[in-house]
Amino acid sequence: MIVGRRWGDAVDSWVKKMQSLVGYRTFTVLTIVITGLLLFLLLINGVRPEKYDIQEFHLSTETIRSIKTVEDPVKTEEERQRAASEVSSVYQFSEEIGENRAAIVTSVIDYVLEEKAESVESLAPMEEQVSDLKENLNVLETDGEGIRFTDGALVSLLLLENESLINLRDSLTASIRDIMSKPIRSEQVANTKNEIERRIRGNLEIPESVLPTAVLIGRYSINENETLNEELTQARIEQARASIEPTRILQGQVIVQEGQIIDREVYRQLKLLGMLTNQSSMKPILGLILFISLCMWLLHMQMTKWRASKEERQRTLLVVMLILIMSVIGMKLISLVSNNFDVSIAFLFPTALAPMLVRSLINERFAVLMAFLTAAIAGIVFQEGYSVVLQMEIALYLLFGGLAGLYVIQGAEKRSHLLQTSLSVAVVNFVFMAFYLLMTQSDYGVSELLFYGIAAITSGLLSGALTIGMLPFFESAFGLISTMKLIELSNPNHPLLKKILTETPGTYHHSVMVANLADAACESIGADGLLARVGCYYHDIGKTKRPGFFIENQMSHANPHDSLPPETSRDIILSHGSDGAKLLQKHKMPKEIIDIAEQHHGTSLLKYFYYKAKEEGQSVNEEDYRYAGPKPQKKETAIISIADSVEAAVRSMKHPTAEKIQEIVHSIIKDRLHDGQFDECDLTLKELKTVERVLCETLNGIFHSRIEYPQ
Repeated sequence: MIVGRRWGDAVDSWVKKMQSLVGYRTFTVLTIVITGLLLFLLLINGVRPEKYDIQEFHLSTETIRSIKTVEDPVKTEEERQRAASEVSSVYQFSEEIGENRAAIVTSVIDYVLEEKAESVESLAPMEEQVSDLKENLNVLETDGEGIRFTDGALVSLLLLENESLINLRDSLTASIRDIMSKPIRSEQVANTKNEIERRIRGNLEIPESVLPTAVLIGRYSINENETLNEELTQARIEQARASIEPTRILQGQVIVQEGQIIDREVYRQLKLLGMLTNQSSMKPILGLILFISLCMWLLHMQMTKWRASKEERQRTLLVVMLILIMSVIGMKLISLVSNNFDVSIAFLFPTALAPMLVRSLINERFAVLMAFLTAAIAGIVFQEGYSVVLQMEIALYLLFGGLAGLYVIQGAEKRSHLLQTSLSVAVVNFVFMAFYLLMTQSDYGVSELLFYGIAAITSGLLSGALTIGMLPFFESAFGLISTMKLIELSNPNHPLLKKILTETPGTYHHSVMVANLADAACESIGADGLLARVGCYYHDIGKTKRPGFFIENQMSHANPHDSLPPETSRDIILSHGSDGAKLLQKHKMPKEIIDIAEQHHGTSLLKYFYYKAKEEGQSVNEEDYRYAGPKPQKKETAIISIADSVEAAVRSMKHPTAEKIQEIVHSIIKDRLHDGQFDECDLTLKELKTVERVLCETLNGIFHSRIEYPQ
């Protein structure tokens, strides 16, 4: 312990030297930057993807899995091409084409009938009839396409009887409608024309003389009536391509088994994944830099928002950073040997160690932040080669365990209570482990289940045991004081408290009364009531050097100050603060307790002996009758200074009443405020009002009126 104290003094001396050399802001930034660099060096290997020095058409020396999920563009395009090739062309059938062709045939025969009727009246020769008929049939041409009749074919139609022409017309249009009612594509037109020719030639009702002309008309009438819809076909092709999901190489997917040939396809996939040694990427490194920067920024913001002295902030920053680095080193040591086991030994890491340490040494807000930071970092440290960014089960395991430790440790007042806290953490770890094993839906053997159960319990117990073991180190090394340390110092069996009790019993009683007042006042404004209480127990320990010169220890003895000059009495009274600080330093007491003993009078004026010297006609300097200080630097010390004066003043009153107590408390606070004793601490006027009210209430409870019992 002595070595720890010496090392602690060296650390404290180094911190002060750095503060004087570089200043508060530079020291803070430098500490954060150095911590960030250390974290980067510790985590960089965990985020670098695994690379393989391999060549095509060689045997793989190990089984290689994908380290991430990526889209395979080559396979995706192949699948889309296959889907597009399977899309059938879309054809559009039109019934109107068949009706139009039948109408043309009807018109041809009708023109022949009309020409025959006109020739009967005009007695026109056959040549003129053929010429007129050709001119009329030219009107039926569509897009330059029409029936090319020979003169003989037209003569054969003109020579046919009207009845036969009508039968021919009806027979041809019926056949055309029947055939054209079915879809006919371009490649089917020739066969369909042959089919109608067979029908016409097989129709015995058609005269032999017009059979060639009927075949000519029938074959002309057949055309495609189902055409390709290119726009709709292309739309279906695009739809088919879009319906194909991208082909992905999944994380953890086996790319090549050990002993297999690394063909072109395997080599292409490894290149796509960036797993070859000739490929390098800065993305993971830049991502890690951003992650560490975010962590350090959160710590810096938490430090900035914390209302404490610069010295305390710097000391706290060093503690937090050291605990964080030590936690990461512990994680790295476990991760280095984890490959030698078939189970995940990461679950052995003490989940609540860092948060419980920070909670015991600093406060809960820093501890909550530490719980989140260690959980996130653990997710990176313990991630497997083919996991995502974080190993989420480990991160959640540390987060739940750490938060559980924080909530349970709030009631811990002794170091032995930390073991009880660790049992609660073990239970939470065990419940989370059960959740994890059930959610994985894997079949575990009895030995594996037993390991994970023991790991969860061991992690919780280690959290408490290591916290107990490391607390004294941090307390002595950085001059910090934990709740448990304060509880130990409040034990009446402490040698210094025994010294006060036996040598200055009046001072001891006064200290206990001041402790009650200061504790209640501090709690009312959110200050550390326990620190104030313990500080009060030791604040007047300097009076043990000359007990009889202080009124509360004189009992029935005469007051020695009656026979001493004012300046001698002044020196004795003023020295009790510095004497107490020296005695506490000699016994290696925490700095907070020493500061309370040294600062609880600030630089206030010793009025009694100052005015006594003036009454004797001496030429006195007011500064000579003021305490050496410094002024209170913390709320707790300022409140103790008020409670100290208030308790002595009220105790000296013969018949204290609520009105008199209110008046004296208000007067003392007002005097200290006007004297500038609170200028160096962050005690607000609103808080002073609250302190005044609580002190009056507590004093009224202590010095309440009592019934006078009859003799």
